[in-house]
Amino acid sequence: MSRPSGGSGIVLNKVGMRFGGYNPVVALKDIDLVIPTGEFMAVVGPSGCGKSTLLRLVSGLLDPTSGTISVHGKTPEQARRDVEFGFVFQDPVLFPWLRALGNVLLPNRILGSRNPAHSPRTEHLARRLLSDVGLGGFEEHYPSQMSGGMQSRVALARALIYQASTLLMDEPFGALDEFTRDRLNQQLLDVWHQAQATVIFVTHSIQEAIFLADRVAVLSPRPGRVVRVARIPFPRPRALDLRYEPEFGSLARELRALLETAPTTGAG
Repeated sequence: MSRPSGGSGIVLNKVGMRFGGYNPVVALKDIDLVIPTGEFMAVVGPSGCGKSTLLRLVSGLLDPTSGTISVHGKTPEQARRDVEFGFVFQDPVLFPWLRALGNVLLPNRILGSRNPAHSPRTEHLARRLLSDVGLGGFEEHYPSQMSGGMQSRVALARALIYQASTLLMDEPFGALDEFTRDRLNQQLLDVWHQAQATVIFVTHSIQEAIFLADRVAVLSPRPGRVVRVARIPFPRPRALDLRYEPEFGSLARELRALLETAPTTGAG
């Protein structure tokens, strides 16, 4: 999978977002972030601080009320039209009448007929991606025949079929048990290494953020602001045992201390 050909990654400059009219809610304020091409950036923060809103702004699904955003040298809207994004959400959003292979191929079948800038994806690629996420042999299974973790892997493979330059992930493993989540974290790092995509990964788990990311952006309570961007010092590849290292625990406690007094105000 190819990296983007130009631009300087994802750049947010003084980005703010306000909702409502007479009684507006300020979701984000003065967000400054530069995410280099190919970096894995995790975003953590208390509920209601605007983490999901941040993803929608980067993807062009929302327009900021202040500031500017560029995605590999393009506006978010242009990047979305050019299919620069792959999305993975907490809910896999699989079509129950399609088998795993059909769910992975669906975006390609839609885009292949209306987007000449992207060549048609092949069934071979879809099967390879399912194998990459540990679902080789499950191509003909329906979602109802798969566990929650398996469905999440199908959703990840579907996002990768775009061969997009950027993956936007909104708590994709948040509803899974710890054991399944750990396995998917490891598989995500494997497929990210192959895809060489830029990743923005929203999570409530500080440990998950540290294990996965090159850097972790910590947002304040609403209105969300970047209170710290922590560079993760651990080399890659990373094994799950890293979480038991004293340095890992120390960094997790340090980041948690920034969030301990954050109020719970609603969905992030």
